Amino acid sequence: LETPDAVLFDTDNTLYEYEPANKAAIEAACKKAENLICINKEEFIHYYDKARKEIKKEISGTASSHSRLLYFQRMIELLGLRAKLLVALDLEQTFWRTFLANAPLFPRVVETLSLLRDNQIPIGIITDLTSHIQLRKLTYFGLEETFDAVVTSEEVGADKPDKRNFELLYSKLKINPKSKIWMIGDDAVSDIYGGKENNAVTFQKIHKGVSLGEGIY
Repeated sequence: LETPDAVLFDTDNTLYEYEPANKAAIEAACKKAENLICINKEEFIHYYDKARKEIKKEISGTASSHSRLLYFQRMIELLGLRAKLLVALDLEQTFWRTFLANAPLFPRVVETLSLLRDNQIPIGIITDLTSHIQLRKLTYFGLEETFDAVVTSEEVGADKPDKRNFELLYSKLKINPKSKIWMIGDDAVSDIYGGKENNAVTFQKIHKGVSLGEGIY
């Protein structure tokens, strides 16, 4: 392999392990909901999952389809309660506060990013979800000054592998799309297929729960 002209990174499940953080966050939100709206764990899990599926179906492929605030708002509605805006906001804040507290970076992430910077190789983030949450994660990780550019799917109106995500990041990094670009991510479709379709050499972060995906390679 030749030295790349730029390296792109996904965020979730690439810089840190997603599932333990998500599990802890759901448990914390569940306990908060028990106190705020008097529902038990079984009810919470049922209606939260139903709300999440409905939101994803209605606005699939967009940054907002990942919004925990929308999930909690819909969950409250499905429970037959009147709009409880403060409750929805409280549950979302509890979720993300707990999520971040349980999302340590994978080993050697900081060293890898530092090595790229030391060699003056531009590095960018290309990630799904809303900008507020993803920027909050990167800041929590202490990486707020690390990347040369960041693109979230909220900026282009569609999740990866939509090519607009890659095109916007290339533009922000001021690199030619035909340059030697590396893409590092965990998802076989969003990151690996998406990267290959946009002229990148791809590297998949493999760990428990990550699928290689048929027909991608």
